[in-house]
Amino acid sequence: MGMVTAASALLASSTHTLRSRGSLSGVPRLRLRPVSPGAGALRLDNFVRRCYVTNVEADVSNVTKEEAFDDHPSLSPGCSIPVVHILGDVLDSSPFALHDSAPHPIDFEELPVLSEGEQHMLAATPAHPAGLYALYASYLFGNLVEQIWNFAWPAALAILHPSLLPVAIVSFFGKLSVFIGAPIVGKLMDHFPRIPMYTGLNAVQVATQLISVAIYALKNMGHASTSALLLRPWFIALVVAGAIERLAGLALGVSMERDWVVLLAGTNRPVALAQANAMLNRIDLICETVGASVFGLLLTKYDPVTCLKISCGLMLCSFPILVMLGQLINSVSCHVLDTSRTPNGESICADLLDVRKIVQNGLSSIKHGWDEYKQQTVLPASVAAVFLNFNVALAPGAIMTALLMHRGISPSIVGAFSGLCSVMGLVATFISSSLVKRVGILKAGAAGLIFQASLLSIALTVYWAGSISQRTPLLIFLASIALSRLGHMSYDVVGTQIIQTGVPASKANLIGGMEVSIASLAELVMLAMAIIANDVSHFGFLAILSVSSVAWAAWMFCRWLGNPTDEQRELFIFDPHFQLRAT
Repeated sequence: MGMVTAASALLASSTHTLRSRGSLSGVPRLRLRPVSPGAGALRLDNFVRRCYVTNVEADVSNVTKEEAFDDHPSLSPGCSIPVVHILGDVLDSSPFALHDSAPHPIDFEELPVLSEGEQHMLAATPAHPAGLYALYASYLFGNLVEQIWNFAWPAALAILHPSLLPVAIVSFFGKLSVFIGAPIVGKLMDHFPRIPMYTGLNAVQVATQLISVAIYALKNMGHASTSALLLRPWFIALVVAGAIERLAGLALGVSMERDWVVLLAGTNRPVALAQANAMLNRIDLICETVGASVFGLLLTKYDPVTCLKISCGLMLCSFPILVMLGQLINSVSCHVLDTSRTPNGESICADLLDVRKIVQNGLSSIKHGWDEYKQQTVLPASVAAVFLNFNVALAPGAIMTALLMHRGISPSIVGAFSGLCSVMGLVATFISSSLVKRVGILKAGAAGLIFQASLLSIALTVYWAGSISQRTPLLIFLASIALSRLGHMSYDVVGTQIIQTGVPASKANLIGGMEVSIASLAELVMLAMAIIANDVSHFGFLAILSVSSVAWAAWMFCRWLGNPTDEQRELFIFDPHFQLRAT
């Protein structure tokens, strides 16, 4: 087609009328012959996109006169045609990509139709398996050090000062920084190159941890009153460092869990993405358990300041390893992390980092993040995940531990309950990927929410029906809560994948940061409710709020699943839920 186009253009420029030999089809035919020695050549390099011949050398210097068409008597008898000569050795026979951006396609590839078994195998195969393994190593290393630190600083602060108020204040401002700063950092991450941003966030996190360690080690807080302690400059610096460290840690988590893992596993490979999400959750649970155990072991042998110094050494050793692992992830995955997400990223980053407009940019980023969050296709799935954060009573945590200890439950039973909840969470990471493979991500998410809401309803019924001080009601109560963790963690994995599928890469960090911000607000609201209803007799009220939030999340998700939009059908076109409806 490109050859004919070029020839037509040349013929159009001739001052003679066309005259050619007639063909069976009635279409003029060009005579081809070898190039004569010394003939001038014209190289046609720049073809339009749909041209299928490249590097054609056409000889138009020799013009021969041919017979006129018998069926075209109106043609002038003096018409001449140019004869185009094609050199066979310049035709390129390499394959080309079948997409719109292919500049010079020259030949068609055969597109095989995959069988159903091959499609399932492709869906379970990551796009960059080596990059995923490097991501797991980086996530394990960084998360283990972070979990040790999360147990180190409150334990050290509680031991160094008798009041719990300093710990509460540092925790409160940490959550407040996430609520305010997560949308801003998310927008910045969406417009900044991934690897430099990853390195910078790790550097900020390590630096703030070292500042906190220095303050803990150099200041003697035991003899200061609580009111005097809160007003000291070094304590304010400690609060600020803790808030920045928490924000940097969550930003790293959002980038890896919402952006990097999608690129490495593949958005159109649901089983591989589900397995990758499950692996990240397993690593998180293991690091949480190991981190608490390691720091507890250190506290039994050393004083708090020495434990903090050991944690400081781990942080310094981890930073270069994390930087090298980040580079390794990118190199073994064909530099997929270097792909650009949004245009004009540099100008937007410079504008966001302008200290003269920090307040204006911050408010603008929060408003922009909220608008994008509301407009996402999978909004009900994200809101359901936020509602699960309202469950602070019927879950392993401080409130449940305080209730059991106040009722005189044996510490061994309390410890066994916490351990069983951790085991259930770990088992859920294996169940979730299997559910996605069998019924698809949408039905797997609904199953997790319904399962959790049902078991928490049983626990609430047992609590209101009988005294949990008796052995049998107590065991049913605790077993229901522990088993509900299967549904909670299953939806944690599956819901993350639904959001990953529905949110484009250019907005992954912004929307993910906004979701973390809203979840942090939910936790603050429930903590405020716990402070108001601080008596153990009000636990039933908190339990009702917890069950209601989970039930509302399940109802909202199922309603969204039962009334899909056209955009939702297009987004999850390969999900078995919509394939069955189509048949």
